[in-house]
Amino acid sequence: MENNFQRSNYFIILAFGAMLIGFAPIFVKWSMLSSSAIAFYRMFFAIPFLFIFNYTVNKRFSFKVNNKSTILYTAFASLAFTTDLTLWHFSMTITSVSNATIIVNSAPIFVAILSFIIFKEKLSKGFLLSFLITYIGIIGLIYFSNNYSNGKFLGDLLCLVAAFFYGVYLLIIAKLGKEKSLNIIFYTTFFCCIFSIIPMIIEGGNIFPASSFEWINLILLAFLCQFGGQYFITHAIGKISASSGSIGLLMQPITATILAVIIFTDQEKLNAIQVIFVLVAMFGIYLARINLSNRQQKQT
Repeated sequence: MENNFQRSNYFIILAFGAMLIGFAPIFVKWSMLSSSAIAFYRMFFAIPFLFIFNYTVNKRFSFKVNNKSTILYTAFASLAFTTDLTLWHFSMTITSVSNATIIVNSAPIFVAILSFIIFKEKLSKGFLLSFLITYIGIIGLIYFSNNYSNGKFLGDLLCLVAAFFYGVYLLIIAKLGKEKSLNIIFYTTFFCCIFSIIPMIIEGGNIFPASSFEWINLILLAFLCQFGGQYFITHAIGKISASSGSIGLLMQPITATILAVIIFTDQEKLNAIQVIFVLVAMFGIYLARINLSNRQQKQT
C-alpha cells in the first residue's frame, strides 16, 4: 500500500513537472527577443535557482559529479539541446504552438532510430507501431492545419529538425547512468547558457529585455520550466513504471496546446479533425516513450 502511495506521489510530481514545461511555449510566444536569446536567458536565470537549491538540499554550492566524463557528456548533450531550443523557439514564430509542441515531442522516435544506427540496437515491433501512429497523427495535423499551403510548413519542418536534436540530447543523457539528476540539470543548463551566446550574437535582433514584463516573462520561463519542470521530471521519472511516466509526460503537450488555444485565440485554432490527429500523435508518442523507457531500464 505504501509503495503504491509513493508511486502515486512520484507520478503527480512528474506530471506536475511536465505541466510546468508546458508553459514554456507561452512564455516564448510572449517574448520579443530572438529565439537564441530566449534560450540564453532561460538558462542564465535558472543557474542561480540551481545554486540556491543545491545549497539548501546538499549544504554546498558545488556540483560534484560521480564521474568526470559526466561533464563531457553533458557538454555534448547541451550542444544538441541548445540547437533544439533555438530551432523550436524560432519555429513558433512561423507555425502554431500546438503543432510545434506535438512535433518536437516525437523526439523518442529519433532516440530509437539513432540507437539502431549508432549502437545497433534492434527496433522492436512496439517501436515500429509507435512510429507509424505518431507520424500519421503529425502528418494529419500538418495537412489539416493547411500549413503546407499558407507558408507555415517551414515552421513544422524546423520542429521536426528540433525533435531530432532533442532526441540526440535524450540519447546522450541516458548514457549518464546513475549520475544525480541535479548535477545533470546544472551542467546541461550551464553549457546551454554558454553555447547559446554565439547563435544569439549571429542571429541579432532583440537580445536584451526592454521592459519589466520581458524580465518577468524570462525569469518565469527559467524558474518554472528549466529549474522546476526539469527537476521534478528527472527526480520522479526513474521511480515509476514506464507506462505511468509516459502518460505523465503527455501533460507537456496537453498543457501547451490548451493554454495556446485559450490565450492566443486568434492564432491558435483547432478544428475537430485536428484534435483527432493531435490525440493520435499523442498516443503514438506515449507508445514510443514506453518503448524507450523499457529499453533503458533493461540496460541499467
